Amino acid sequence: MNTIKPQHLAEKLAAFERILTIMDELREKCPWDRKQTIESLRILTIEETYELVDAITEQDMKSIEEELGDILLHIVFYAKIGEEQGAFDIASVINALCEKLINRHPHIYGDVTVNSEEEVLQNWEAIKLKEGKKSALQGVPKSLPAVVKSLRIQEKAKKVGFEWDTKEQVWEKVQEELQELTEAVKNGEQIEIVKEYGDVLFSLINYARFIEVDPEHALEKTNKKFIARFQEMERIADSEGKSLTNMSLQEMDAIWDVVKKDIR
Repeated sequence: MNTIKPQHLAEKLAAFERILTIMDELREKCPWDRKQTIESLRILTIEETYELVDAITEQDMKSIEEELGDILLHIVFYAKIGEEQGAFDIASVINALCEKLINRHPHIYGDVTVNSEEEVLQNWEAIKLKEGKKSALQGVPKSLPAVVKSLRIQEKAKKVGFEWDTKEQVWEKVQEELQELTEAVKNGEQIEIVKEYGDVLFSLINYARFIEVDPEHALEKTNKKFIARFQEMERIADSEGKSLTNMSLQEMDAIWDVVKKDIR
């Protein structure tokens, strides 16, 4: 049972003021913190983000809380450096965010009426285009992992109405792409094989959206399951005085079948 009591706004503001004060002190007194730049923090921020993703995948609320704190530290750190350079500070960052949220939610802060989540998302994209974005796909980070990037591209395309009607249509597209990959493999044209394989992955990610599956999360769960099964297979082989490298595929398959029943 969750025993954490809801904090009043004053307590939350006090906590935020505390981290800002600590950041000022660290930046002034700690040699490591004083040395950091926006560029040097970049890779650390990426690492912290992936640690949060791991915690979310494991559904470990205590770790999620901790990793959120680490990411908040980075946000405060960047804002402190921006303040020192006269570019921005934490107040301007937060106020810009508030203005963006108010502007992009006219159904809350204006006179626009919406009847569904889909209309909210379509309005969001229309507003962003009015703000100067030249493409509905603008804003998808170039450095995103390919699976996540494909998902975000498809979600953004959906927001402007470029979307299949049913999951059955999407599955037909998957089958079509699989057939094209099969033909490319049969013809032995490596350039075409790469292209068609990419199309298969893209269409499968699209199908995942329609069946309400997060493809990145699903794949990571499968990765973890495979690791657990493979390491158990190694343990069993070792207990029998054997090494996988010296076993036949049939012998490994026999152990794998046993492991699959135990680790699902």
